[in-house]
Amino acid sequence: MRADRIYAYGATAGLIGDLLLGDPRRGHPVAAFGRAAAGVEHRLWRDHRGWGALHTLLCAGGAAGSAALAARALRRHPAASVALTAAATWSVVGGTSLGREARSIGAALAAGDVELARERLPHLCGRDPQSLDAPQIARAVVESVAENTSDAVVGALVWGALGGVPGLVGFRAANTLDAMVGHKSPRYRRYGWASARLDDLAGWPGARLTALLAVAAGGRPREAVRAWRADAAQHPSPNAGPVEASFAGALGVRLGGTLAYGGRTEHRPVLNGGSGRAVETGDIERAVRLSRRVGVLALGVSVAARLGAGAAARRISGAGRGPGPHAPGRTSGRRAG
Repeated sequence: MRADRIYAYGATAGLIGDLLLGDPRRGHPVAAFGRAAAGVEHRLWRDHRGWGALHTLLCAGGAAGSAALAARALRRHPAASVALTAAATWSVVGGTSLGREARSIGAALAAGDVELARERLPHLCGRDPQSLDAPQIARAVVESVAENTSDAVVGALVWGALGGVPGLVGFRAANTLDAMVGHKSPRYRRYGWASARLDDLAGWPGARLTALLAVAAGGRPREAVRAWRADAAQHPSPNAGPVEASFAGALGVRLGGTLAYGGRTEHRPVLNGGSGRAVETGDIERAVRLSRRVGVLALGVSVAARLGAGAAARRISGAGRGPGPHAPGRTSGRRAG
């Protein structure tokens, strides 16, 4: 079976598995990777960019390399290769768990239980929940749903289409490392620099595709494009900016502003401030539904791109070989009669 079909079948099965089952309840491979990365950090940590770069290389490179070895070992077994791709996709995408966490916070807010919402918020993002009131919690949830649609779903599918199982695993490893050490705290400002830059580079294509699909699937394409063009560049993150701005326009709300994160206060620009309204609790459900539509569309785009690239490569390869010496219509060099 061709590699493009292996990805198409495996990624589709893996995303269906996530939609039906969510993340594995026990023994999640990403959690195991996180524990291993924490062990490497414990041995390597120095307040130095070079040691941080080594940490990134060992962890992200080791994960992608191990996935490449597994894929290579199964390359002559199509069914096993499809199963490996499906398992990797299911393990690295997290759209269903993202929606569940967001909805649980939305339900707490709808019931007026702000304390429960604050208790649940750290499961979704790194904000300081005690400093947030109900509308601010709702805004934080919508922003996290938008950003994690790119990080936990679309980006993985993009790199799966580009690099198969190693692409899936390598992207999620880079994203996980960024979440662990990529923030600008005193401990990680230098040590986490390489992980943060790798995540920025790896997340670039998925973030733009997420923004495009939010424009297409949100029902307010003009507003989404306007917010993206006007506000995305003001966001401190080169990848979260386009995603959050396009979601803000698609949902008709304002995102951004002041937040407390990792022990510090940030004053971020307001996204879609010109025409958006304040986020309400009901917008959490709308954001989750938009996220799911974007994820399904991203699967279709990534599969179509992978199949199209494979077909183009075969055409180029066939044209380069040209007709053989006995191809129909080709005459021999010897003259007749």
